[in-house]
Amino acid sequence: MSYPKDQLIELTKRIYRLTLLFPKKEPLRYKIREIADEILINFFRETKNPTIKDWEILDSFFEIAKEQNWVSPREISEIQQEYKKLISEIQPHEVVRPHIIKTHPTERQEKILEILKEKGKIQVGQVKEFFPNVSKRTLRRDFQSLLKKGIIERIGQKNKTFYKLKENG
Repeated sequence: MSYPKDQLIELTKRIYRLTLLFPKKEPLRYKIREIADEILINFFRETKNPTIKDWEILDSFFEIAKEQNWVSPREISEIQQEYKKLISEIQPHEVVRPHIIKTHPTERQEKILEILKEKGKIQVGQVKEFFPNVSKRTLRRDFQSLLKKGIIERIGQKNKTFYKLKENG
């Protein structure tokens, strides 16, 4: 199986190049590399191929990284698609499951939705005032989850990013 081997090595190299653009102390930089390394290592072990769980973890980290604006979300999506294709070739009997999203908002997400109803639109930094013990990164993940559920929409980019309730949501 030299083709998947070569392709997997190249994908791992691409991840290292891509994550070089992440902030140096950013945990995602190292976690993404660690999971990519695990997938590569497991491929070479005779008893264990890359697992669907490894892929799902890596895929989740990619989704978080897309929202951070460190690199082009398109680049991350391309690597995600190549991994998905490769994993399905390596393990044809297992279906690569899409990222699983909880269907109901958490309590904190419900509170965020209440704030949005009251204010119309809001930035993550403004929501931080309501949750002083919650990091901005965690709040961004909450917003990302609400986006994926189709409840809110994102307006603008970088420091001018606002969120609002979807008109039909």
